[in-house]
Order: sequence, then C-alpha cells, then structure tokens
Amino acid sequence: MNESLKAETEKLTRMWMRHDADWLGEYLVSGVEDPRLNMQSILTRHVLTRELFGEMFSELMREELRFGAVMNWLCSVPGINDNPEEAAVILDALRRGSDNAEGLSIPRFLLQTFAAPPTTFENSSVPNYMQDYLKAPEGEKEPSSQKEESLDMFARLWNRALSKAIPRAPRLSVLEPACGSANEYRFLHRYGLAQFLEYRGFDLCEKNVANARALEPGAEFKVGNVFEIDAGDRAYDWSIVHDLFEHLSLEGMHAAIGEVCRVSREGICVGFFQMDEIPEHRVRHLSEYFCNRLSREQTARAFAEHGFTTQTFHIETFLRAELGWGDTHNPFAHTFVLRRT
Repeated sequence: MNESLKAETEKLTRMWMRHDADWLGEYLVSGVEDPRLNMQSILTRHVLTRELFGEMFSELMREELRFGAVMNWLCSVPGINDNPEEAAVILDALRRGSDNAEGLSIPRFLLQTFAAPPTTFENSSVPNYMQDYLKAPEGEKEPSSQKEESLDMFARLWNRALSKAIPRAPRLSVLEPACGSANEYRFLHRYGLAQFLEYRGFDLCEKNVANARALEPGAEFKVGNVFEIDAGDRAYDWSIVHDLFEHLSLEGMHAAIGEVCRVSREGICVGFFQMDEIPEHRVRHLSEYFCNRLSREQTARAFAEHGFTTQTFHIETFLRAELGWGDTHNPFAHTFVLRRT
C-alpha cells in the first residue's frame, strides 16, 4: 500500500473511531435506512437469494419490493411514529380510499396496495401491513412494539419460505468490506438467509467490529482494510458493499474496486448512495473523508477494467418499472450487480 493510501486509512479510521459505539450500532439501520425497508438492502438480499435458488421466490421478492416502497413512504411522514392520532388519520383515509388525510396527500400507489386482496404464497399470505402499522395498539402493547412487528413481517415470511428450501440449498461464500456494526448481516441472519452463507465481514473501525461480534457471535468479523484485503484471489463467491466508495478519494476508490474485484470469484453487489448520470465524478473533500457524487458510467468502467459487467439499478427508475411508483428518500441511490465475464 502506498503512502497516500496509508494516510487515507489513518484519517478514515480516526473519523469512525471518534464516534460512540452505541451510535455506530444504530447508524444506517433506522428510519428510511432500516434494512428491512431500504430498497438497496432488500435488493442485496434478493441478489444472494437468486444466486442460491434462482427464481423460486420471485413472487415473494416482488411483494417485498412493494412493502419496502410503501413503508418508505409511511416512515417518512413526520410524526407518524410518535403521534397515534396522525397514524389514525392516515389509516382512516386509506380505509375510505381518500387521497387526502387532513392535508397530507396520499399516493395512489398506497391506496391501491391497501385495497388489494392479500397475496398468497403456498400456505402463507401477506397481511395488510399498512393497517397493522397504523392501527391503535391492542391491549397494553406499546405503539413502538406494534410497529416493529409490522416491519418484521417479511422476516417471518422469508424464514418460513426458506425453511422449506434447506434440504436442497447450496452455500455461497460472501465477503463484506466496510461491514459496520453488522449493518447488513444482522438482517441476512434475521431473514433466514445467513444459514446458506459462509460470511466474513471486515471494517476499519474496531468499535464497529466489536459491535458486530457482540450482535452476531456466530459470524466472522475482523478489522481490515479495503485497500489491502486479507484474502487470496477469487477467494469468495460474492462480495457485497454498501455506502463505501463515495467516502474514498478517487485513488482510494480505484484501489478498493481493484481489491474487491480481485477477491470476488463470481459477482459483486454494491449499493451507492451518491451516484448520477454525469460525465465525471464530482469530488467533495471533507475534513477526514470524502462524500463524492460518482459518475455511473465511469464507475461501471472501473469495474469493467477488472473483468466485471454491470447491471445497473437506479432505484427510483427500477421501482417505477417494477411497481409503477418509485418515490424514494434518495434520488441518487443506485445498486450495481456485477458479474465476472
């Protein structure tokens, strides 16, 4: 590793280590970033599921995309989580088929989803999760507990579905650079997918690694550097990466792309939070790290130089094509699904 990448490593480590461990444990796993409803986390799970089982669960995947789109909107409504009256007003409008809840405009997509009959998969059906999320708690149940149950609904459906696939399941080896406090792995586990994976995560921040080990003691987490991955060539079937490359210098980004490609045998799934159809990367240098807006074309070309073809998903465009509605909290979110040529 050259001196400039060593210096960048020191700055990145210092930047993350200054945060409290509890804060790091909640970072990128709440609100619209909650992997239960965040589209890029859902797509990552779907990529790995398709690699394991083909199209066996395609209907369930489509319904989970719908769930994510709906819950993204609901969770972004101010006050909905803290004010039962606000939730009741929205629920009443949905029940009446009204597109207005005391001044709040309700998208037609939500009205259609609310009114649709339950979708059934074999012996399971998808309940009306909007109603469950918004209705008043029953008995002495806390509102937050009821909302958590609603958000966990697809975790229950996936565990039930995957339990039937165990006898014929293959296994994938998966590497996750910059894994944070097991931000994604917690949900690979919670959704029943981790049992089919030989997973290893690493992160620069020792506090993140300690959090990850405490949260998920059955998985392997180590301190490591994406500029110099401790693994042989093509050591893992797949790599998954979220919210990393924008935080690196352009030199660092290219070094990291080269390393992730080097250790990935079959494919890579990458979630970008700042990407656009622009001709050049827009560099934004903060004190200890970067927050760049990446060129989609240039980034895809960088992976192509290492032998990977890119299937690109602009999240809003993808959802509009799949569901007919794609309003999301981040118009710059893209996911790359890359395969070795």
